[in-house]
Amino acid sequence: MAAFTALIPARYHSTRLPGKPLADIAGKPMVVRVAEQALRAGALQIVVATDDERVRAAVVAHGVTACMTRAEHATGTDRLAEAAAQLGLADDAIVVNVQGDEPLLAPTLIAAVAERLARDPHAAIATACHPITDAAEAFNPNVVKVVLDRDGAALYFSRATIPWARDAFAENPGAVPPGLPLYRHYGLYAYRAGFLRKYATLPPAPIESFEALEQLRALWHGYRIVV
Repeated sequence: MAAFTALIPARYHSTRLPGKPLADIAGKPMVVRVAEQALRAGALQIVVATDDERVRAAVVAHGVTACMTRAEHATGTDRLAEAAAQLGLADDAIVVNVQGDEPLLAPTLIAAVAERLARDPHAAIATACHPITDAAEAFNPNVVKVVLDRDGAALYFSRATIPWARDAFAENPGAVPPGLPLYRHYGLYAYRAGFLRKYATLPPAPIESFEALEQLRALWHGYRIVV
């Protein structure tokens, strides 16, 4: 099994649900439940990266390590980069970004994403996907799609329905044709710590801005993402 550090970004000021990381789930804050899943996945160390003292105090009270980051980060990846720098992680160390609002995330998936990155020394990022068979998901712009090459590396991420089954959709626009390699991107990421430091210096890409998908910045600048 690949060795990895689990970093859990947890902002207190959620737009839709302020204080979300501290929401009580069966007697423990949500972010602590997430840390427990990362522990079950076999993480070498687990660190909650937060910009709020209330979150830091809550996780430390449950025996989880926390680090304080700046509040003004534009993306969660930027927050992880600051946390990785604080921890002094080596460039080749693997960091898994475990979102602080996913207390039911399967530990096996966390470990699998870390392992996928470890197997490809040329990749900077690993992530996950699963097939789409439901037409409602296929045409929903809130469902992010990913197109893969023959080796399972990402060619592109989009909110559009890609690849587009030209003939099949013309005949039946309400169904996903059998065999169409249509995949839903699942936003769990593993990074090499050296890439995280580099990411913070990369200018945003036009495709990232229009699609509102920050992983496109990595592709735009030539970094390999395996899935």
